Amino acid sequence: MYVDTVPNRKSPPAILLRESVREGATIRKRTLANLSSWPAAQVDALRRVLRGETLVPAGDAFETLRSQPHGHVAAVLGSLRRVGLEGLIGSKRSRERDLVVAMIVARILEPRSKLATARGLGSETLHSSLGGVLGVDHADEDELYEAMDWLLSRQSRIEAKLAARHLAEGTLSLYDVTSTYFEGRHCPLARLGHARGGKKNKLQIVFGLLTEAEGCPVAVEVFEGNTGDPDTVAAQVRKLRERFGLRRVVLVGDRGMITSARIREDLKTAPGLEWITALRAPAIRKLVDDGVLQLGLFDERDLAEITSPDYPGERLIVCKNPLLTEERRRKREDLLAATERELGKVVVATTRSKKRLRGQDQIGLRVGKVLGRFKMGKHFHITITDTGLHYERDEARIHREAALDGIYVIRTSVAAEALSSEDTVRSYKQLAAVERAFRALKSVDLKVRPIHHRKADRVRAHVLLCMLAYYVEWHMRRRLAPILFDDHDKQAGEAQRRSIVAPARRSPRAEAKARSKRTEEAEPVESFQTLLENLATIVKNTNRPRASQGPEFEVITTPTPYQQRALDLLGVSHRLS
Repeated sequence: MYVDTVPNRKSPPAILLRESVREGATIRKRTLANLSSWPAAQVDALRRVLRGETLVPAGDAFETLRSQPHGHVAAVLGSLRRVGLEGLIGSKRSRERDLVVAMIVARILEPRSKLATARGLGSETLHSSLGGVLGVDHADEDELYEAMDWLLSRQSRIEAKLAARHLAEGTLSLYDVTSTYFEGRHCPLARLGHARGGKKNKLQIVFGLLTEAEGCPVAVEVFEGNTGDPDTVAAQVRKLRERFGLRRVVLVGDRGMITSARIREDLKTAPGLEWITALRAPAIRKLVDDGVLQLGLFDERDLAEITSPDYPGERLIVCKNPLLTEERRRKREDLLAATERELGKVVVATTRSKKRLRGQDQIGLRVGKVLGRFKMGKHFHITITDTGLHYERDEARIHREAALDGIYVIRTSVAAEALSSEDTVRSYKQLAAVERAFRALKSVDLKVRPIHHRKADRVRAHVLLCMLAYYVEWHMRRRLAPILFDDHDKQAGEAQRRSIVAPARRSPRAEAKARSKRTEEAEPVESFQTLLENLATIVKNTNRPRASQGPEFEVITTPTPYQQRALDLLGVSHRLS
């Protein structure tokens, strides 16, 4: 018996169960049943039975040897390749390039030490499909360290290519500096310095990040942990002009970075290099005392442009933010009250009946700790004797400082024809993009800290790896913004802003997304990290036939509609074709 398919003119073919009968020298066909109404799978099963095959339940036909989370690997590695970073790292494929790419992707997926990363790439641990996809599933930590050394030797070329892609003549470049703590005591770069992360008495390193106008990273540089912010500016000037070959560029840095000394010694000596920064409080006070800045300017407006003989050839744009005014007054009052509360405890200690605090030195030591904690000593009149303490607020100084609350002054060398007052303020506020990068690098996503490497070059390579990982994440976030909590319609929010001095506003679409936790397509809104966790449920299974012990083969699970939406936004395939 056999199953035969018979054409039926314009109708679907007939599926017939037949047998062949020999009558002398002639073979005749005889139809036993019409199977045309059977499902195709049932017909195929009957065919296989008639051919002598042994059928088993689908679940028993194959065994799954291993399952590896794969979707998040496809999303990040596919995005890395889409933005061309693989080619920037190395024009030709090599073992070192694959290891570097693996470390960058692993940094986004799950930041860990190099030893843990190497073990996560291994086929035995099954952390993800990353090691197998890149062919580095047998790499150990020593190979990763060697790949880091290889990457560091290419840093100048990589950054030059990024600059050529994102920086052009006359463009804005944002620059800021941060620090991160170091575990251990044997790295030449690790020093005690200003602990921005609040880890006091920890050795630290300093690194500066250079980005384009919207915060996309271009270059990073590591300095010793006791390096002051202004001392890093000269290196960035050389980088922009000599390594990147830019003759006209506007460097944007905060008031603690681009100081008067740096402008005089580094920026003014570089023709074509202009800057945007801000004045510190003493400089603003001097403008008021000299009569250059009249506080009545802000009676009807929040922005004005002035000039001063102290800043020849430069523009000063003064702004007043009412919300910032209120916030600074509230914070000052809280700190004053906290200082008075602690000073009151010292007074009690000098008047108690037992173990009374005595001696000008001892009382002064306690007072110094209080003032050092709250930084409010300038606002108090304090008298210390051998037997007691007297303090009171300096109301005149407090009032004098409060008059400048909410006022800041942008200082720039850029001509008004090239950049209006509003655009200059907007450019300075873009430094918030670098702050967002630091948050992603240090704590939220990539966790550059703590640093355990002992060799200076390994520390530099580690920070460079984290910067390149943020480069990939930055591009991913922009594409995924419609399904993340990120604002995907910033222009609409900017249009609602009554003034550039006013705080930035989220767009109505972003506000609606935040309230409902749903996108406009009724899809769930996620953070970047939880979206990667969601994509990780797309799994690569390695299977093998049970009966024949045939060769292994891989099957990737089908993405859900939501997962496919995320992959489509990224412009990548879960198959990494």
